Amino acid sequence: MKPKDRSRLKIILVCTVLVCLLAVLVDSFRRFLLPLKETAIVHTLEGGLEMWRSEFDVYPPSDANDPNGVPYCGAMRLCEALMGRDLKGFHPKSAFRADGRDETGTRQLYPSDPDPNNLRARSRWYFDEDGLMIDGLVHRLSDIYGVGRTGPFDGNLPVLCDVFIRRHKTGIKAGMPLLYYRANPVSTVLDANNPDSPANIFNYRDNHALLALGTPRDAKARHPLTDPSAFYKIVQARKELQIRPDCAYLLISAGPDGLYGTKDDQGNFLPPKSQ
Repeated sequence: MKPKDRSRLKIILVCTVLVCLLAVLVDSFRRFLLPLKETAIVHTLEGGLEMWRSEFDVYPPSDANDPNGVPYCGAMRLCEALMGRDLKGFHPKSAFRADGRDETGTRQLYPSDPDPNNLRARSRWYFDEDGLMIDGLVHRLSDIYGVGRTGPFDGNLPVLCDVFIRRHKTGIKAGMPLLYYRANPVSTVLDANNPDSPANIFNYRDNHALLALGTPRDAKARHPLTDPSAFYKIVQARKELQIRPDCAYLLISAGPDGLYGTKDDQGNFLPPKSQ
């Protein structure tokens, strides 16, 4: 090999090494920034929930089923309350029904092509639209889990997702749904020995059917938060370090590992010291 060719080869090798190092540094920096971004989004959603409460005197419900017993979980109710089922704003006559109708069942509040009167009745999004980088954070359930993999839920229902985006089997890049649990203001305990006790502050059922879907890649994957007793133990560990002293609600992101109930979860709480 000629000296000139050796010099060129050395330059190419050095450039290759530098590009690889730069890629590693960029990926590490991105991993460092994502939890900070998720924290900022959670704070934005907290502000939106406070705006909602100031208008309706209560926080949005998070019950597992709608008034007719049809599955419509906390994550879906959070998205409807803050943005509307069609992302055109919340309708104040909503009864949080899975079919999007009013409490009488006669009027569809979220038609696919809303008329002007319907839109005028809607509330604004309950957060600063510029403050929440919404692109990529709202997805239909079937975009995340796949058609036919949404269990008892309508796959077209939207959910707010976290920022830990990954490409799913559907081909869609998305995070995992943000779980929402409203506290029962007259309850005082978190009883892991009696998960079904009506005295528990939070109800594990509120998103239990969503957790039962597993992960987008593996329907058989089990989230630690799926176990009712583990739910209360994990929440208790975090409640002791809760940012919100009144424990009015919980927002839970699955974190980078995509599993709910592990140490990298984020939300309106501080990470537990041990779990």
